[in-house]
Amino acid sequence: MSYNLRDAIEYLVDLADDAREPHVVDINGKTYCDKGLRRYDSEEMAEPLTASSLSSLLDYINGKSDELRESMIIHVESPTAVRLLSGLTKERQRESLFYVRTNPNGFEFDHYYDQERFIINMQTAFQQTKEVALITTVAGNVENKTVANYGDNGTNQSVTISRGVAGKEAVEVPNPVVLQPFRTFLEVEQPESKFVFRIGEDTDGKPLFKLVEADGGLWKYDAVRAIKDYIKKNLDPEFSSRITVIG
Repeated sequence: MSYNLRDAIEYLVDLADDAREPHVVDINGKTYCDKGLRRYDSEEMAEPLTASSLSSLLDYINGKSDELRESMIIHVESPTAVRLLSGLTKERQRESLFYVRTNPNGFEFDHYYDQERFIINMQTAFQQTKEVALITTVAGNVENKTVANYGDNGTNQSVTISRGVAGKEAVEVPNPVVLQPFRTFLEVEQPESKFVFRIGEDTDGKPLFKLVEADGGLWKYDAVRAIKDYIKKNLDPEFSSRITVIG
């Protein structure tokens, strides 16, 4: 009974608090409401527009200059994300006006694929080069249940592949190989990286393939640099003094 009485009293106190008029107080020059001490005189900020291409960001800047503040920043946050921010306001805040994020057709590195999926991914998730063609040829011609015949010294591999109807040939697997996977915005040149190409087999003896990144993540710096160069090159010259590009 006492427990229910306590709840009832607390409920009545809450009702009384909700019913009373709010009081406005000033603390260190800032205005607050005593119901939760929530400020209501802070500057309103816009919700950022979102898109998936760098060209859309440039279209916004060049076409909506009246929405920009006197000082703006384009922050290349990563190879897949760019944000348009204002300079510091009087409240020491930054307004985010535009956010661009791309989601490339990602290839899972250091992950084994079966033969069909690996070949499809090599044709769709990479810039098509001679190196891609070579790896695709090797992967496409490795015979089932013959992967046990490959040689592996820890660095290089050789594997038996089919040639024609009945021919077979031991072929050296290229390692490391330089490839350009789609990992950043399509408007810029995809950065090159070194990869280690490995061949394995599943429990049924069928071949498996994977690529292991071998550049320590240096490609990210190349991608950010390429994005910055693209934006600077295509930004209307009238904004060069108002917009700082960082990354």
